[in-house]
Amino acid sequence: MAPGLVATAAAVGLSMAVTSVLPTVSPLVVAVALGGLLANVGGLRPAFGTGLAFAGRPVLRFGIVLLGLQLAVGEVIGLGAAGMAVVVITVVATFAATVLLGRALGVSRDLTILVASGFSICGAAAVAAAHGVTKSDEDDVALAVALVTIYGTVAMIALPLLGVPLTLRADQHGAWVGAGVHEVAQVVVAGSAVGGVALAVAVVVKLSRVVLLAPLVVGLGLVERRRTKHDEMTARPPLVPLFVLGFLAAVALRSTGIVSEGVLDVAGFLQKLALTAAMFALGTGVRLAAMWGTGQRALLLGAASTLVAAGVALVAVLALF
Repeated sequence: MAPGLVATAAAVGLSMAVTSVLPTVSPLVVAVALGGLLANVGGLRPAFGTGLAFAGRPVLRFGIVLLGLQLAVGEVIGLGAAGMAVVVITVVATFAATVLLGRALGVSRDLTILVASGFSICGAAAVAAAHGVTKSDEDDVALAVALVTIYGTVAMIALPLLGVPLTLRADQHGAWVGAGVHEVAQVVVAGSAVGGVALAVAVVVKLSRVVLLAPLVVGLGLVERRRTKHDEMTARPPLVPLFVLGFLAAVALRSTGIVSEGVLDVAGFLQKLALTAAMFALGTGVRLAAMWGTGQRALLLGAASTLVAAGVALVAVLALF
């Protein structure tokens, strides 16, 4: 595994360096771009295969398990019934609408599911988690991550600017940002632009969306099991993937309050490293020629999904928060 892991480590280091210079750019996005670049300029060697396969599956799932340590049930409960309702309504409406829009636009089922997962839950990490239980290929993963980056950045800039003309209170504005912007890092930037109160609410709302990653992945796994139950040659996915159980266990552990801040900081850093490594590995499977045909339809899907997320979140916040 050494050659592939060395290449992955180098890509992770470079991705982190880029993010240190451009904090609004997720290292996951940089990593998948590096993987795609390596694959499409002929730099990918057969010797990398085993190490990349390890980074693309076990390391990915390890990163998703560690993601659970960012979440404490008490923080989610602290939102109250109104805040929880905003989160659930936005996630369910965005996912369902994106699936329907994907069909109408003729976007492939697998890509539509990845986009719906990323836009409704937590961006690239949700795309990676959905990939872990579906039969989507690396081209779809890379395109979904690119869409999350493009439209999440648009939302990150637009939502803070729209709060004043919409006469939102600071807590309402923060809830809208947390429910309507895709990536956690993008939410932090957008919330900071609004103010301290908005930032605090935005982060809790966003992390509450991340909690719904577990039921989403379980649901996708159940759908995949039904699709393969009549195919004896295809291995059926597990009812509840092991990494989802690990994610829930990590949430439970964080919620006990026994994990120190130092341990959480280390776990957060390891989680970022693991997911960045996994996205590089997935990026090496990207073939730009194969992505080209669905690009325009996927861009329309991403735009529509972003409008749905922001629109539904705003209506829910105004009605309930």
